[in-house]
Amino acid sequence: MIAPTPQPANPLPANQDAEPGQADADAARRIADLEQQVAKLTRINQTLMDRVERNVDGQGSAFSLFQTAIGLEDQVRSRTRSLEEALANLERSYQEAATAREQAETARLRLFTAIEAVSGGFALFDAEDRLVLFNQDYLSFWPGMAGDVHPGMSFREMVLLAVQRKSVLDAYRDPDGWVRRRLRQHADCQGPTVHALSDGRWMQINEKRTNDGGVVAIYTDITALKRRETQQWKAAVAKKTTLLQATLDNIFQGVAVYDAELALVAWNNEFVRLLDLSPRCVRRGAVFGDFQRFNDGLQSHGISEPRFLDPQNNPLPLRLEQTWFNGRVLDIERNPMPDGGFVLTFTDITERKRNEEALRDSERRIRLVTDAMPALIAYADADERYQFVNAPYRQWLKRPETAILGRRMRTVLPPEFYGRSRAHIRQALAGETVSFEVELPPTDGPDTGTEPRYAHVTFVPHIGLPNADQSRVILGLFTLMQDVTERRRADAAIKEANETLERRVTERTAALTDLNRQLKQEIAERREMERALQSAKVEAEQANLSKTKFLAAASHDLLQPLNSARLFVSALAELEHTHKNRSLIDNIDVSLEAVEGLLDALLDISKLDAGAVSAEIVDFPIGSLLGPLYTEHQVLAQDRGLDLRYAPSRAVVRSDIRLLRSIVQNFLSNAVRYTQRGGVLLGCRRRGDFLRIEVWDSGPGIPSDQLEEIFKEFHQLHRGPVLGAPVPGGRSSREGRGRSGTRGMGLGLAIVRRVAKVLDVTVETRSVVGRGSVFSVVVPLGATTAAAFTRRLAGEGAGQAMTGTMVLVLDDEPSALMGMQALLSTWGCEAAVASTGEEALEVLDHLPRPPDVLIADFHLGEGHIGPDEVGRLRLAIDRATGKAPPAIIITADHTPEVEAQVKQNGYWMLKKPVNPAQLRSLLSCILAG
Repeated sequence: MIAPTPQPANPLPANQDAEPGQADADAARRIADLEQQVAKLTRINQTLMDRVERNVDGQGSAFSLFQTAIGLEDQVRSRTRSLEEALANLERSYQEAATAREQAETARLRLFTAIEAVSGGFALFDAEDRLVLFNQDYLSFWPGMAGDVHPGMSFREMVLLAVQRKSVLDAYRDPDGWVRRRLRQHADCQGPTVHALSDGRWMQINEKRTNDGGVVAIYTDITALKRRETQQWKAAVAKKTTLLQATLDNIFQGVAVYDAELALVAWNNEFVRLLDLSPRCVRRGAVFGDFQRFNDGLQSHGISEPRFLDPQNNPLPLRLEQTWFNGRVLDIERNPMPDGGFVLTFTDITERKRNEEALRDSERRIRLVTDAMPALIAYADADERYQFVNAPYRQWLKRPETAILGRRMRTVLPPEFYGRSRAHIRQALAGETVSFEVELPPTDGPDTGTEPRYAHVTFVPHIGLPNADQSRVILGLFTLMQDVTERRRADAAIKEANETLERRVTERTAALTDLNRQLKQEIAERREMERALQSAKVEAEQANLSKTKFLAAASHDLLQPLNSARLFVSALAELEHTHKNRSLIDNIDVSLEAVEGLLDALLDISKLDAGAVSAEIVDFPIGSLLGPLYTEHQVLAQDRGLDLRYAPSRAVVRSDIRLLRSIVQNFLSNAVRYTQRGGVLLGCRRRGDFLRIEVWDSGPGIPSDQLEEIFKEFHQLHRGPVLGAPVPGGRSSREGRGRSGTRGMGLGLAIVRRVAKVLDVTVETRSVVGRGSVFSVVVPLGATTAAAFTRRLAGEGAGQAMTGTMVLVLDDEPSALMGMQALLSTWGCEAAVASTGEEALEVLDHLPRPPDVLIADFHLGEGHIGPDEVGRLRLAIDRATGKAPPAIIITADHTPEVEAQVKQNGYWMLKKPVNPAQLRSLLSCILAG
């Protein structure tokens, strides 16, 4: 009987690379299989032995039993070897399992060591989002909850625990929102996220997915980095704040910035200076309420616009003009900021307002009075388009001006005439002056039988400034045509007479010798006459070319006595008079004002027709033009009992504000002048990319056949009241005097037509007789709002008392000296006068005290000029008293050179004829310091 082989005590798993738990399970399973096999073999062996003992054949043969025993023994030995091999395999498996368990434990210890050595927190979550591994640094990122973190804990439980223990600062305001965002970040694993902890630290979490669906998370402390970033941000903000304040302090506008809480956060010095604010309004911690209280204290001199005073309920952009308590006129803008709050800008437009008032008449122009000339004059641009024609030219073409201007020469001129002149036109546009004679086409048709007429035509190129390459620029050509038919007839007659004489001389040579000499004498006389005619033609051409200079010079000479007359009348008006005498003085003053306006208009029209006026095209808000015009004419309308209304517009147009103002001003002045009852409306309408500026009135209206005639010089349809006469429903005497109370000169609309050509804009007129008229001008819209730059006028100090002021007046015109002395005396001034610089030096020696102000004419006698003589006087006074008085230069020469020379010496300048109110205002300003 063979005993079973004993089983090994500690079987080891064969798979050394498996995990420790899996290796133990495999080893136990294999041991159980081997034990089952051993038990089975043992039972088989025992059964075989029993059968050998019992199984004896019927004969009891020992040999048979022996054979059976040997066969059983072989089977037992075979099974025993198999069992021993199985036991050996089992032992090897136990050894391998032990080795694998040892290696796994070593790897686990190394993994724990590596995790603890990681710089920062480390955490590993399995595919079911449960915590598997973590290090001690990971626990340090969860203040107040480190003791509750354990393996097997789900990520959601950790997030909720962090909210409950208030470990994360971001979860304070919106816990549920932070939980949703954190779970989404953990599930997406899209990169690092940053979180602020409640203990002041900052952590960055970087999460990645593992191959088995788990999540590996690295937690990094970035507190130092965030602090450096905060310091850098604060430094950058401080630098930008300094730059912003420096920028604000160097702009000419007053600027104040209020935040969403209406607290003052930034301002500049100009804001304080323009508004004369109290320190309480401009300090750290000041609010808009402080400005409101300061404004309320000004009462009627402060801002009364409710939308401006309540920015919280009216946050939209706002713009308004306000006369401040210190006399400044301010353009105020309020613009909201994207994050709440608003910016206030204050622009001083006082000087611009005064300039607009003082230059109201200077913007009206008149064309040269070429219609009275016998020559045909025209001007065409480089594209052969007519830009100007005089009356004889229009009469020759038998076309109205509107059918000529803007059209090409080939479409306006008779075809035969243009064909003969075409080559000469090209020569003129190439820069050559061309003269030729041509037969004029009959104006009554080709078959009328009238004798042909001839003209001497001259084409003169209009050459502009050279280009950068010094090449000439041809802007157009001037056309001068003179009828030479009579001269041609004289030449033909002379020629015919010569031929007749020659024939008669041939026939009667001997008998008519004396007569021949007489005829030759006659020919010589006629040739002399021809030369005289040619000389007269040249003189006429020169006279035409110098007409503009003549008109300017004549107007300049007329301004001299007109200035004296205005001074005398102003001085006379300051005295007490009876009502009858006062009426006469007022009429004289208005008459002089009308003469002054006529001279200004002639000068302006001369510049327009001579091409001396060019447009300065800029973008500007139309309200900056229409608003002041409405203010200027409101008083005039009230004097006439009219209702003047204005519809404001925020549109921005692109044009020349000075020239466009002259157009609208003429429309508005005519409407107020010729409307007897009812009202006048000033407004705008958008038409696509253009803006139509319209002036409506309820006047008598204009017949349709006169709509073109009113744009001609000196053409008037309606006569206003006589000079100085009271207007029904309005005021009279000096209180009601103005341009609207006098008859017009018929030049306003002629200026409008010429200015419109310069600006390339369209002027339209509609009228119904008995109901009223509408005058409009269409201008293109602009892109941006132009910023207004203004300066203070000299007249801001008007109203300063002048009693006892010593004034020394220097002028070579005795009448001007007497007028100025009389006017200054009525103001309480002590006026000393002199006609030369030497005489003025002598007057200085006899004055009881040095003069407070010097007044001198620019052009003095014998080639002397006012600035030089004033310089001598000021030097003498400075040597005597140590202080040179200020000086005013009066001139009728309005050229830029004269103005520059006066300003170079630091003197004030007034233009003749002197406006007494303007002179008094300037004196008051100077005396006020």
